[in-house]
Amino acid sequence: MPDFLSLLLPALRLLPPELAHRAAVRALQSGLMGNAGSDDPVLETELWGCRFPNPVGLAAGFDKSAEAYRGAHRLGFGFVEIGSVTPRPQAGNPRPRLFRLAADCAVINRMGFNNDGVRRVAERLARQETRGILGINLGKNKETADAATDYAEGARHLARFADYLVLNVSSPNTPGLRALQDPAALVRLIEAVRAAAAHETPLLVKIAPDLAPEDERDIARVALDHSLAGLILTNTTTARPASLRARHRDEAGGLSGAPLRAPATAMLGRLYRLTEGRLPLIGVGGIATGADAYARIRAGASLLQLYTALVYAGPGLVARIKRELADRLRADGFSTVSAAVGADHR
Repeated sequence: MPDFLSLLLPALRLLPPELAHRAAVRALQSGLMGNAGSDDPVLETELWGCRFPNPVGLAAGFDKSAEAYRGAHRLGFGFVEIGSVTPRPQAGNPRPRLFRLAADCAVINRMGFNNDGVRRVAERLARQETRGILGINLGKNKETADAATDYAEGARHLARFADYLVLNVSSPNTPGLRALQDPAALVRLIEAVRAAAAHETPLLVKIAPDLAPEDERDIARVALDHSLAGLILTNTTTARPASLRARHRDEAGGLSGAPLRAPATAMLGRLYRLTEGRLPLIGVGGIATGADAYARIRAGASLLQLYTALVYAGPGLVARIKRELADRLRADGFSTVSAAVGADHR
């Protein structure tokens, strides 16, 4: 890790969470983060016609408005997902809305899709010739009644910049959003976005970890019947495990980080089985070590995403996870990431 980051991280932890986040975004924008160098060849994988140098990505929520994704690529991420982006700029929910649970290695957020809107994001992306592999996560504005129009508007403006698009129907911080995981509503969104996108961009859906078994079955069926490119498992949870110790544990919003590790891994395994291993899955939620990453791949993940663990471990975590993951793949005789996907189900 560059000396600059070694000095910056302790200072960021002294700031209020949202101010620290803005400072981290600015630091990535500045270009002071250095260059992570090349990746171990065993980590390379291919999906949707894209060659990922490694399977470790930055989850949506960090770079909501495409301000710092190029800096994130330089940290060593194999891909970056920006957003959620809504058609119109949105301030989000009142502050405070972001809480560290340091004793639990977790975060609670109720941000509310704060972002600069699709037009400004499209302008930023248009100025950059080289982006690395980029996913774009779409959301709806809070006051919009017809959600399909908002998701279609996002696709209309942003699909041409994306290596894949994501329908975020699982944030707990926009009223009524999770109801869009209902099969009929989800099919309508999929059809609207595909009609609006100028390119045949791979389309994924990000779902909640709090679904009932019958809901998981319904989403797996929709994903296969409507040829989704994949699912992202999972968003934050509204559950509050009894093990939480931090003083902000009862704040409203979505919980992420270490408490999500076990349920997110279990859900990923269930969806891998429900989709019969035919659908690429992106595993996110509580990944903080190479062992976590490897367990998620063996459970069925083709790609991985981080966010909350970076709050506590810093950007050096990316290189450490990649190194540990490569060691574990080789120790078990796997020459590629794809060879290990779903190994626990064989």
